[in-house]
Amino acid sequence: MRIVLDESKCSSLGMCESVAPNVFEVGDDGALTVLNPTPPEDQRALMEEAVAACPTGALSIED
Repeated sequence: MRIVLDESKCSSLGMCESVAPNVFEVGDDGALTVLNPTPPEDQRALMEEAVAACPTGALSIED
């Protein structure tokens, strides 16, 4: 599983960070960073929740 960020769509609202702060972080510069683009499979449900929480559709999961 790989988390993919489309930076052109991301508004750095932090919805994903609120769901999974160990994987996503909005930095002081306002840019979103995917801290762990390949989280373990046992975190899939949480990653799906974070992707669904993104209002701009900037996040996706690739298998």
